[in-house]
Amino acid sequence: MNAALSTDMVLKIRLSPEAKEKGLVPPSYSREGDAGLDLRAVETADIAPKGRKVIGTGLHLAIPAGFVGIIKDRSGLASKEGIHVMAGVVDSNYRGEVKVVALNTTGENYCIEAGQRFAQMLILPVARVKIEEGSSLNSTNRNENGWGSTGQ
Repeated sequence: MNAALSTDMVLKIRLSPEAKEKGLVPPSYSREGDAGLDLRAVETADIAPKGRKVIGTGLHLAIPAGFVGIIKDRSGLASKEGIHVMAGVVDSNYRGEVKVVALNTTGENYCIEAGQRFAQMLILPVARVKIEEGSSLNSTNRNENGWGSTGQ
C-alpha cells in the first residue's frame, strides 16, 4: 500500500466538555512515521501498586467501518515506570468515551496526571471471517506443538 494513502482516511473525533474544559487536544502522532496516536488522560488517576484503574480520555471516535482502534502501551511509560494498558479494542460502531485500563506492575504508587500522554491507539484494518465448525482441521508442519516447540 502506498504510504500516501494512509492520510486519505478520516478519523472523526469529538472531545467531551470535560476534555475541552481541561484544554486537552485531539489525539495526534508525535512524529512523522509514528504508528500510534497519543491518548491523554482527562483526569488525574492514582494507580495503587499492582493495581489497575480505568482512565477516561474524554475522546469519542467514529472509526471507519472495516477498521479497529487498538490501544497499546506507550513504550517509555511501560519500560521506565511499569505502566501497562489492558483491554484495548475499540470497535468501529462504538461511540462512547474511549477509556483505558491501566495496570501498575510495580510496588510503588503511580499517578497519571490529567493531560498526560499515557497510552496510544493504532487504527488497523479488520478481517471478518465466516465460522465453519468441523471435526478436523488441515494438517501443518507444526500441528499442536505449542510453547517452546521450536527449541532454544
